[in-house]
Amino acid sequence: MAAGHNPLEQFQIKTLVPLEAGGYDISFTNSSAFMVSTIAVITLFMLIGARKKAMVPGRWQSMVEMSYEAIAGMIRDTVGSGGKKYFPFVFSLFMFVLVANLTGMIPYTFTVTSHIAVTFALAAVVFIGVTLIGFAKHGLGYLKLFAPSGVPLPVLFLLVPIEIISYLMRPISLSVRLFANMMAGHVMLKVFAGFVISLGAILVPLGIFPLAFMVALTGLEVLVAVLQAYIFSILTCIYLNDAIHLH
Repeated sequence: MAAGHNPLEQFQIKTLVPLEAGGYDISFTNSSAFMVSTIAVITLFMLIGARKKAMVPGRWQSMVEMSYEAIAGMIRDTVGSGGKKYFPFVFSLFMFVLVANLTGMIPYTFTVTSHIAVTFALAAVVFIGVTLIGFAKHGLGYLKLFAPSGVPLPVLFLLVPIEIISYLMRPISLSVRLFANMMAGHVMLKVFAGFVISLGAILVPLGIFPLAFMVALTGLEVLVAVLQAYIFSILTCIYLNDAIHLH
């Protein structure tokens, strides 16, 4: 495969502004640029949508209200009334992952959520935050999460280690799920784009078949981008529910 069609080339981190502090490389990269642009797009989207607050909402206001209601409903159904105070956090997570995923679908852009460093950082914030909430609300009683009441003592010796391992795996599973789905989808799109060019160069009609598949795969990837943002958010709500209600 030609270097120009290397499916992994799109994930390469490129330095835009070299910076160093205390011997550490803190350069502003293409990944940093697209994270900043993601936040800028979200901010602009919310400002435009909430600007008029009309009784009969326009398109922008409707999209903002739908986003708000979707996450508010998710928290209400998953966590209950006790989860209202965490709405800004969950909503911010959802919007960041969603916009970052969708931005990566635009040609010649960069998908920040296709890097495990980014997704693990998001998952680590969720994990640490939920753990702190659990201990703040229940104190050492939060440890009951690993030893449910009513379980026979002999079973606890097996159950507790399993529960602890499962709990500690949360940030890994949360980050890998998002990273793997986004990376795999973009690799597939790049591979089929290479087929379109290669086969089309031999005989134009031959490029139609991979092109048609690529169009269908692009639609699927848009759906996956939205679905992964939803999954990341609802798992965060489930973890919050465990921390608040010890379920």
